[in-house]
Amino acid sequence: MNTLDQYQSVVASCLDVYLKKAADYGTSWRVYRCISIVDQIYIKAWRIRQIQENGVQKIADTIESEFMAIVNYGLMGLIQLSLDKDTPIELSVADAEQYYRAQAAVTEALMLQKNHDYGEAWRDMSQESFVDLILTKLLRIKQILANDGKTLVSEGIDANFGDIVNYAIFALIHIRY
Repeated sequence: MNTLDQYQSVVASCLDVYLKKAADYGTSWRVYRCISIVDQIYIKAWRIRQIQENGVQKIADTIESEFMAIVNYGLMGLIQLSLDKDTPIELSVADAEQYYRAQAAVTEALMLQKNHDYGEAWRDMSQESFVDLILTKLLRIKQILANDGKTLVSEGIDANFGDIVNYAIFALIHIRY
């Protein structure tokens, strides 16, 4: 499989989990403010880091499932940023899927552009580096939020969420292929 096929396969499996959770819970995640989504991703990334460093895992959720959750929360963050404040909290599963697919397409396009410029340098990176990069991007988002969403020369919150999603997908490609 080439990168795009692997990428799309990972996104499809993440979408499957997202849709099943939407069927179970509705779109309750829509109440999250940006900082709450950041903290949800932080919890997942920090847990992966602790398992990597300690070599011990005491609950059943796998590192793979945590990276999938990071993908889904990152896409939820992008969805939240794209929606008007008047958009209802409860979305139909069909609408939730449409928004997910739209943001997944944006992150895929970003990956293709960056892969063109950087080559596939990520293929030589470690899972530990992906976690560290995700944690760094989360800290950057927290700082941007502390600055009322303003940056002087840096990318915004959406670009950081896009990178987080792509790093988690790259980690999943490493795990699966």
